[in-house]
Amino acid sequence: MELLHLGPLADDPLEAAADFHARLLPAIEATLCGGADPLTLVFLPAEHGHRAWRLAAVQSLARRFAPSRVNALESDHGAAIAAAAQWLERAAGMTGQLLPLDGNGAGQVLYPHE
Repeated sequence: MELLHLGPLADDPLEAAADFHARLLPAIEATLCGGADPLTLVFLPAEHGHRAWRLAAVQSLARRFAPSRVNALESDHGAAIAAAAQWLERAAGMTGQLLPLDGNGAGQVLYPHE
C-alpha cells in the first residue's frame, strides 16, 4: 500500500480543485502508471465544499486505473490514517472511496494473525 499525502490546498474549493488537477494529478497518475496498487491519497481536512471535487477525482482515478485500487482519506491524525490504511489494504474490493476520519476512533481494532 502506498500513501500519498496531498496539500495543503487552498481553502476555496474551486481554487483547491484547480491546484489539485494542475499540480498534483500528473504525479498521482505517474505513481499509478508505475504500478502503485493500492494507492491511498491523504487530504488534509477541509470544509464540506471540497467533498464533491475530491470524491469525483478519486472515483475517476479508480475507473481509469482499474484494476488498481485508489481511495482517499481526509485526516491530519496520524494514528487514524495508519489504521484506515491498514484496513484499506485488506479490503480487496474497496476502490473509488473518500473516507473522512476524525481521529477519535471506535475502539481497538483487532486483526487476525497473519
